[in-house]
This record gives sequence, C-alpha cells and structure tokens, in this order.
Amino acid sequence: MIDIFLAGLALGLVAGLLAGLFGIGGGLVIVPVLAILFAAQGFPADMVLLTAVATSLAAIIMTAISSVLAHHRLGAVVWAKVFRLSPMIMVGAAIGAVVAEHITADALRYVLVVFLFYVGTLMALQVKPKPGAARQTIGMDFTVAVMIGLLSSIVGIGGGTLTVPYLVHGQMPMRNAVAVASACGLPIAIAGTVSYALLGWNAADLPEWSAGYVYLPAFVGIGLSSVFTAPLGAKLANKLPAAKLKRYFSLLLFMMAVKLLWH
Repeated sequence: MIDIFLAGLALGLVAGLLAGLFGIGGGLVIVPVLAILFAAQGFPADMVLLTAVATSLAAIIMTAISSVLAHHRLGAVVWAKVFRLSPMIMVGAAIGAVVAEHITADALRYVLVVFLFYVGTLMALQVKPKPGAARQTIGMDFTVAVMIGLLSSIVGIGGGTLTVPYLVHGQMPMRNAVAVASACGLPIAIAGTVSYALLGWNAADLPEWSAGYVYLPAFVGIGLSSVFTAPLGAKLANKLPAAKLKRYFSLLLFMMAVKLLWH
C-alpha cells in the first residue's frame, strides 16, 4: 500500500506536469502506468485495468477542479455550454463504467491501446482541430456529450481530446473550447468515479483500501502531487518548444500502447 502511494505521488508529479504542458488530461499517462504497477503488485488480472481506469478518474477530480478555477479566473469558460453538455456527459460516463465492467479485460485493453495510438498519432503529426461551420443543436450536443462521457469513462480520461475538436468544429474559439473541455472533465471524473466505486463495492478479490474499483492509496498520491505540477506545466508551455515536445510525448504514448498490447 505504501509503495503504491509513493509511486502515485511520483506519477502525479509527472502526469500533472504533462497535463499542464500539453493541455491534455493526465489520464493518458496515469492509466497505463497504474496498470503496470497494479499488475506488479499482484492485483487480480481481470481487475488490473478496470482499477487503473477508475483510480485515474478519481485522481482527475482534483486536477480538474484546479484547472476549472484557473480558466474561470481568466474568463474563458462558456458556462452555458458547460451546463448544456454536463448532464448527458455524466450519463455517458455512468454508462461507460457499466460497459467497462462487463466487457472482457482484453477488450478493455484493446480499446485503451487504440485510443493511445490515436492520440499519439494526432500529437506526432501536430494535428489541430479545424474550425467548422456546424450549428450545434441541443440534440447534437446531448448525443455527442453521451459519447464523450462514455468513451472517457472507459479509458479513464477527462475527455479534452474529444471535447475540444467538437467545440472548435462548432466555431468556438480554441481558448474557450479548452476552458469548456476542462470544465466538462469534472463531471466526467465525478460520474465515472462514483459509478466505478458503486459497481465494484461488493466485488470479490479487490485489494485492501479499495472503494469499489478505486484504489485509494494511488488516488490520494496522484491527486495530491498533480495539483501542484499542473500549473507549473502550463507556465512551461509558453517557454519550451511545445511542437518538439509533443512529438517526444507521442513516442511515450506509442511505447505505453505497445507495452499494454503485449502484456
């Protein structure tokens, strides 16, 4: 338990830094690393990824709150859009947790591998969301919100890589799209965490210090440290060669995807 907590502190430092530096949720790093740590600690094989995803979402709650407050102080959050997307995002996140629990461990692993390759490719090729002229109706917002919440909950992320392109396609400025996506990451994390905790409450063979599928020592460690390094990463983003660093980070995502694919 202590080993996982200390590893969580170190992981949170890195995840928070990367989240602030690249504007993506730390879940892309947290989930694969936790899966490796949990497997090494002898967690049940069929629960390793499920526990990693649930714990990642729980840790994102703390960094999401910090991020939302920062964007709000800058006046960048379009709250009307956040309130329109959030209810169905939470529904999608709850459904995603149910789906993740009922599919096989291998199927969950393949979904995560594909998503890591997808985001890694976008970063390697420097693909940026293109402004569109789509008129986003309430029905479209509700449908897309469910899908964003569902996929984010399955792979343990805050959903920014999915939400930002959708908002930009609807002609929202990038600055506001990033802020809205950050705000929407909080309901994803809360709904996903609560769902995974409830679904796994009576699950057999879970390790001590688990709240359902959420492993508390890792959650606390990651959450405590990532809150401090995310703002630092955001400051460094304006001083470091972001384009080159994104390509290096994409290599890390590819390596983690391959590691998960073969183990």
